[in-house]
Amino acid sequence: MPADTENLTIPAEDDGPVLAPPVKGQDAKIIRQYELVERVASYIPNADEERLNAAYVYAMMKHGTQKRASGDPYYAHPVAVAAILTELELDEVSIVAALLHDTVEDTDATLEEIRSLFGEDVERLVEGVTKLGEFEYTSEKSKQAENFQKFILASIQDIRVLLVKLADRLHNMRTLHFISKDEKRKRIARETMEIYAPLARRIGVYKFAAELEDLAFRHLSPEAYRALEVRIQELQAKSADDVERVGKDLKAMLETAGVQGRVIGRQKQPYSIWRKLKRKDISFRDVADIFAFRMILSDVDECYRMLGVVHQKWSCLQDRFRDYISLPKPNGYRSIHTTVRAAGNRRVELQIRTEDMNKTAETGVAAHWSYKNSVYAFDAEGAMKVGLDATAGLTAFAEMVHDGADAQEFYEHAKLEMYSDHVFAFTPKGRLIVLPSGAMPLDFAYAVHSKIGDTCAGCRINGEVRPLRTELRNGDVVDIIRGDNADVIRGWDALTRTGRAKSAIRRLVRLRQTESYKLLGERALNSALQVLGVSTDQVNLDEVASRLNLASGTILLDALGRQSIDVKDVIAEAFPAMAQDFLRSVAAVRLNETTANQLIDIKDLPSAEGLELCSDCSPVLGDRIVGIQQKGHPITVHCIDCNRLGEDAALEARWLDLSWSGMPPGGIMATGRIRVTATNKPGVLADLCSAIAESNANIIGIQTGDRSIDFMDLLFDIEVADLKHLTLILTTLRSFSIVDNVERIRN
Repeated sequence: MPADTENLTIPAEDDGPVLAPPVKGQDAKIIRQYELVERVASYIPNADEERLNAAYVYAMMKHGTQKRASGDPYYAHPVAVAAILTELELDEVSIVAALLHDTVEDTDATLEEIRSLFGEDVERLVEGVTKLGEFEYTSEKSKQAENFQKFILASIQDIRVLLVKLADRLHNMRTLHFISKDEKRKRIARETMEIYAPLARRIGVYKFAAELEDLAFRHLSPEAYRALEVRIQELQAKSADDVERVGKDLKAMLETAGVQGRVIGRQKQPYSIWRKLKRKDISFRDVADIFAFRMILSDVDECYRMLGVVHQKWSCLQDRFRDYISLPKPNGYRSIHTTVRAAGNRRVELQIRTEDMNKTAETGVAAHWSYKNSVYAFDAEGAMKVGLDATAGLTAFAEMVHDGADAQEFYEHAKLEMYSDHVFAFTPKGRLIVLPSGAMPLDFAYAVHSKIGDTCAGCRINGEVRPLRTELRNGDVVDIIRGDNADVIRGWDALTRTGRAKSAIRRLVRLRQTESYKLLGERALNSALQVLGVSTDQVNLDEVASRLNLASGTILLDALGRQSIDVKDVIAEAFPAMAQDFLRSVAAVRLNETTANQLIDIKDLPSAEGLELCSDCSPVLGDRIVGIQQKGHPITVHCIDCNRLGEDAALEARWLDLSWSGMPPGGIMATGRIRVTATNKPGVLADLCSAIAESNANIIGIQTGDRSIDFMDLLFDIEVADLKHLTLILTTLRSFSIVDNVERIRN
């Protein structure tokens, strides 16, 4: 059977075929009930036609007289969504769920009613799709993020939730031109570009992703879209002969080699070209590889054989060769990509793949619904054999939830994760790690295992020690150098690209903060117990925590450290009879000249007129301190690294060895001074003040320092319990992406 040539409109690289363009009149013809059932029966002969018919009628009845913007009856939309899913040959449950997906949100239908009429599996899919519907229509960012998180988790449990929603969005985008409000159209198009198209790519359904992107681009940048269409048409007119010649040459290569297969050729779509123009910062005339062809062959051996034949006839561009057959993408995409200089020095992209690879490339996970044990369902075993895991592209999101990321953080990280192309790197033992383009060694470490990321101290790339800021390239072998303990690397936000790594490090930051607060809480409780003459062994922290409606003694100590509960409340629950005596002795004091006399021990006490705290270094409890005494003056207390020590020591002064004697029962508050260099943008000061307040410190003064277009210095005077408390605040502020540097300052 000879090879044949088809001239189809398909996207470049791994973009699947573009589906039907939007209709410019009313919605496309509404598929009738029997037509939809016949479509399903064509690939599922034993489909439950009664359930399909019932779902069709139920959708018609529930949506009743509702109309779409096009003027068509609303039920035309769920019917169209179901029809799109029949093109992917999805199972009966998915088709029924597509017919019903808007009934709960837009009619008086309930999930309980759907479960009783159509089964739990249909109810579960409808509920999952409805969650993202709520995401679209709410104006609250927190609620949007929460619903998006729920939707992703529902999709991980059943990938059909995502497939139904993608088909829903695809039909909405095909009819978006009927919406009159420009602002609404752009919002929907932006959502499509930021959320739905990347999700479609994530699970390999390029057939949806390519059309979603092109339709969204058409509404977001209509002038650019029209300009590119004109340029493409001009190029088509000039290059038609070249395209035909290249197609014939490829067909001749197949025939000469005795290989059966198909050759498909086309020119890139507007958004595909636009993306390249933006990524490479070039003009249209510099896009040399507008032409793309595919060879669709019978088996893998023939793919590599034809690659050799093509490269012998035409020279290849070495930096444009990718073998995704030997290294499949995480979503199961497999193909050989090469760019060659064909006849007439024409630069042409070529993909070589088998029929099965081509089907997976276009429809991803949807390519693996088939009969197994007389049941039409997703063939997970068959998919795994070709390197496809139905939810592999979503597992990074599940790990973010495991790391404790809140909904808003999850949403931002998920968008970051979805937007990237891939880089392929290896562990020293040869394990393949797939990361977003631009990823760095710390991303790699967390992709291998969270414990490796937590203890990462450095890296070797291809046997050489390299900085953690090094961007990874395809084929790099990365060996993570680990420390003894889990620790947060300073400046980690600039050293990570993936949402998985960022959420895991934030988890570690929270853990370190919790440990620090727990120690603060222990110290506060121990001080209180010393006042009462009670041993810590006499307190059952878990029992006291339960009385205070806290889950455990550990959480109790953390709450004490954060000062979200007061030590007097703990004493009142643990020793009610002693509570009044304790309250009389716990009035908190501030560190000043008067209290310093009670809190500082002076060895070999000289005659002096009291103590005076240095106004430059502002000592706090825990600092290493020394005293300087000049004749006839109070002893001045300095931190050991105070700038004024040299000045005072040059005078006829005596150095004294000072130390802190302890903490009064109610604690003390001392003034610490810090300088924060932060991004110069609205809202930064509010964020920093909020973080300091949440760390249980009292801001008593704020000044602005140096300011530039990008950054500004903010000087804070804050009351803290001790050096550890101050250090904890510095660490917390350093974890903010808006903060460039934080330091304790001396005037």
